[in-house]
Amino acid sequence: MLFIQELNEGMKIGGIYLVKSKTAATTKNGKAYDNVILMDRTGTVDCKIWEPDSPGIDDFDALDYVDIVGDVSRYNGALQVSLKRVRKAREGEYNPADYLPTTDKNIDEMYKVLMGFIDKVENKYLNQLLRKFFVEDEELIKRFKSASAAKTIHHAFVGGLLQHTVYVTNLCYYFSRTYPILNRDLLLTAAICHDIGKTAEISAFPQNDYTDDGQLLGHIMIGAEMIHDAAKEIEGFPAKLESDLKHCILAHHGEYEYGSPKKPALAEAMALNLADNADARLETLSEIFKANAQRPMDEWLGFNRIFESNIRRTGNIDELK
Repeated sequence: MLFIQELNEGMKIGGIYLVKSKTAATTKNGKAYDNVILMDRTGTVDCKIWEPDSPGIDDFDALDYVDIVGDVSRYNGALQVSLKRVRKAREGEYNPADYLPTTDKNIDEMYKVLMGFIDKVENKYLNQLLRKFFVEDEELIKRFKSASAAKTIHHAFVGGLLQHTVYVTNLCYYFSRTYPILNRDLLLTAAICHDIGKTAEISAFPQNDYTDDGQLLGHIMIGAEMIHDAAKEIEGFPAKLESDLKHCILAHHGEYEYGSPKKPALAEAMALNLADNADARLETLSEIFKANAQRPMDEWLGFNRIFESNIRRTGNIDELK
């Protein structure tokens, strides 16, 4: 079996994949077909079953493991697989670990790093709030360690939310040591909590899809509510401090068009937005480069709509000396 990141246009493929989703659809001419998204630990690929009633297509549903045969083509710049045969795989024919994308970092070690940042927060109210989430709430800790940070764009893998949070907090810690105008305790707390709402916005793998609250509220609103609820349980938590922290959460996307209910008005909110954007964009590039690892280093990878630019890797700097 080829992993999804190894697929190329023109291939005929066979192997077992996990069905992320399956929906019935109809062509403009009224002909029924199925939209299927298959996944493994390297990514997802869009598939079509143009003849769903043909003898080679077994009944199957989302979250089933299926053994497929299909042809890989390209449509609107993305790979697409036309499935010719599909059968439900039997237990023992596959290893579930091959089908869940997972961070290549050690999750427990990253959580220790996160706890180290929490220990640096000296404000007693903010420290209590962080410990309420990341020490006392075992269910939240479990979800936080395993959650992704996005549905598709960046950090869309098990442990992605934790990895993104640690990297953003590390950047914010650097900012706080470099720029005296920043309140370190507020900035670190905001960084650690900025995406906490994603534990409720996005469902666990293998679905990794928006929940009802994710669709209706979004992680920014959910996170601000979680901060408010936790602060209420801490005796004497200053109202101004709660507002400042919630503002950082509400403004961390920076711009209204990126889903931010507020634009940054505090230095800490601005620093958090910069750190969040930097890690998201650099991780996105990392994932693009990884997906194109087999291509020559000096080859342009084509126009990318996220970066609005044709991109390529730098290559081996040592060869340029």
